[in-house]
Amino acid sequence: MAAIKGIDCATPLTAKTAAAIAAAGYKWAARYLVPIAYKHKRLTRAEAVAITAAGMQVVSVFETTASRPQGGATNGQKDGAAAYLEARAIEQPIGSAIYFAVDYDAQPKDYDLIEDYLRAAAKEIPGYQIGVYGSYAVVEEMSRRGACTHFWQTYAWSKERKSSKANLYQYKNGTSVGGVTVDLNDSYGGEGWWNTKPVAPAPQPTAAEIVPKVVRLADNALIATGELVDGRMVAPVAAVLDATGVRYKWDNDTKKLYLL
Repeated sequence: MAAIKGIDCATPLTAKTAAAIAAAGYKWAARYLVPIAYKHKRLTRAEAVAITAAGMQVVSVFETTASRPQGGATNGQKDGAAAYLEARAIEQPIGSAIYFAVDYDAQPKDYDLIEDYLRAAAKEIPGYQIGVYGSYAVVEEMSRRGACTHFWQTYAWSKERKSSKANLYQYKNGTSVGGVTVDLNDSYGGEGWWNTKPVAPAPQPTAAEIVPKVVRLADNALIATGELVDGRMVAPVAAVLDATGVRYKWDNDTKKLYLL
């Protein structure tokens, strides 16, 4: 598929700057899902609404300081819990992704700690997908280990290599778009992005479309089908009795069924 242009930035976007970035041809914006102590770069619900209104998608990334993954599972648990609170606070939809940044030149000796960090973080974000931001080597190694499901590669520390696993690829830092200093990216599908548009409820079947069923709990076998009448299920009682082994007889004169 053709690459989709996006940006990431540490500067909170306004309705005006989001619209200017969208007008320049960018389709998504990656922003920091971080606690209020990092207010200078923190994504808010109002900003997510502005990004959506400009016609762009939102990508969430957690990074307080670059070296957090070096703290392994301990830091992963703390950061995952913090990311989850922020995601719920800004109403990020369940099922979308949260990326955790490995924003340094990670070496093979770091990989076990990075994996532990990601796996611990994943346990703290129930319902969300976990992604990693990092170099070619980090993306390749975390993909091989199955440590996460989404991958955002930076050109930094990648020695001109580009992973086929990357859903997002950051290829240039520190440029200006719409009056904001941003990094430039491409994406290729499976981004895990989201927006603030309300999700349309699934259409509900009409009463005429509902086919009530009687099933046996032990094996889910179908015993009988019926119909709804005045909010009640009407089904052939003989089929139910046959399936449960209850003996009965039908009196054709009285038109009644009698249990034996």
